[in-house]
Amino acid sequence: MSRPRFWDPEGSRFGGIPTFPWRMAPDDYATRRQLRAQGLRPGGQPVAAQILWNTRRGIRAAYLYRAALAVPVRPMTPAKWAALTAANRARRICPDCGRDAGYVLPAHLGTCLPCADTVPLAA
Repeated sequence: MSRPRFWDPEGSRFGGIPTFPWRMAPDDYATRRQLRAQGLRPGGQPVAAQILWNTRRGIRAAYLYRAALAVPVRPMTPAKWAALTAANRARRICPDCGRDAGYVLPAHLGTCLPCADTVPLAA
């Protein structure tokens, strides 16, 4: 019986890092997103393994960390909450009219929708 293409738990074929195919990594590894869902973060540990899989655009990778070495996420302090609120508010202020649009301004327009509608189209 042949092994899956990306099966390399010793790390001898794919950059010196243990490699597993999609959905075949051991349970003691987790991605950043999986750690975050558990209220954890990698905490400075190096990448412990990777998952590789094929897509239409080529080979994709997801990096894995040891869940046992993960540390709790730092709690949000009042200062961090205030900074986040200010940053989000700034993303809603239109630079042309100065009003709070009530939504994050589209990056491709750079202004609120009413101001974007008043800009003449290039001929």
